[in-house]
Amino acid sequence: MVPSPASAPKPTGWACPQINGPADRACRYLENDAAYLHYDQALAAGWPIASGIVEGAARHLVADRLDITGSRWTVPGAEAVFTLRALISNGDFPQYWIFHTHRERERLYPRPDQHNQQLLA
Repeated sequence: MVPSPASAPKPTGWACPQINGPADRACRYLENDAAYLHYDQALAAGWPIASGIVEGAARHLVADRLDITGSRWTVPGAEAVFTLRALISNGDFPQYWIFHTHRERERLYPRPDQHNQQLLA
């Protein structure tokens, strides 16, 4: 069981500001997010407790491609690359490509009657 942050001792003024700042931030995090820190319950439910999983996925999908030296990205370009890398990583790219080519064909070559249809209620 994780003790309540309110009952945890708070750091007193450290002589070194390099230590005091991070300690204060850690205390504020524990105080502000105590309602979300039920790790004992999450572990009992079998949920993973590790930011490393999320950080590894972010590094694999985003940073390894977008942090290339000298590269410049727009938000739409970065989102497009991220989407493709995610589709490839999770194995959904073949299904997505079928969907994408079908939609592009409809967009580029609409059926002659496609825009003249009336909606019936």
